[in-house]
Amino acid sequence: MLPFALNHMTAPKLGWEAFLDLSAALGCVGVEFRNDLKGPLFDGADPAKVGAAVSAKGMRFLALAEVKMFNDWSDAKAAEAEALMKIAVAAGAEAVSLIPRNDGVATDRADSRKVTETALREILPMLKAHGLKAMVEPLGFAVCSLRYKDVLADAIDAVGGAGTYFMVHDTFHHALAGFGPIFPELTGIVHVSGVKDMIALDDMRDPHRVLVDADDVLGNVAQIRALRAAGYTGPISYEPFAPSVHDLTDPKAALAASMEFIRAGVSA
Repeated sequence: MLPFALNHMTAPKLGWEAFLDLSAALGCVGVEFRNDLKGPLFDGADPAKVGAAVSAKGMRFLALAEVKMFNDWSDAKAAEAEALMKIAVAAGAEAVSLIPRNDGVATDRADSRKVTETALREILPMLKAHGLKAMVEPLGFAVCSLRYKDVLADAIDAVGGAGTYFMVHDTFHHALAGFGPIFPELTGIVHVSGVKDMIALDDMRDPHRVLVDADDVLGNVAQIRALRAAGYTGPISYEPFAPSVHDLTDPKAALAASMEFIRAGVSA
């Protein structure tokens, strides 16, 4: 059985308890919560209460997102990262998520490597002090400061971060970045979402990201199959951004159908 998980972006209108119920009902191995949804994180609940509820349902708190623009390093960014790590520890999360700046700055490989390595070097001792891992997500957009996985792999190696830093393999962003090497040994989590419209890769944006089904043009099944064949056994977490998914009245049925499609495709 594939170890599916849910990112709260899958059903952002659900409160944290209803989101956990949905995840458990789908047999998920874990969940990811995020600090960029409407309202306060965890609807204002005590992080320890949320962590206990995740455990009580037999799931893992895979990651707490996110430190935005993590590679735009500054004292303020360090404070932001520290604050998120403290919440993650209180909630029993295994990792925090690091998202690169996505504003057209430091987009060439040399600058990307420089700003990313600088931040990773500073964040590493903070993570170790808290006993946390970090999930670092390259974004495939042309304006992103960390678009390519090989740049991230080199930066992780340069700071001695293997075992603490892991990559997010996002099927959408991997396609936008031109596919390329997959680094299964550095992959900590896979994010899945599909795109149905035959539009140019450069024109794809978050609102196009729906549940994966037979109309998917990103090759989600092929990407997951390749990762699994290369030795990746970790979670496969849904992260659709499309309003049409967020507005579903029965997300459980739609997600179950998508999971079954992926399951069948990967095992075929």
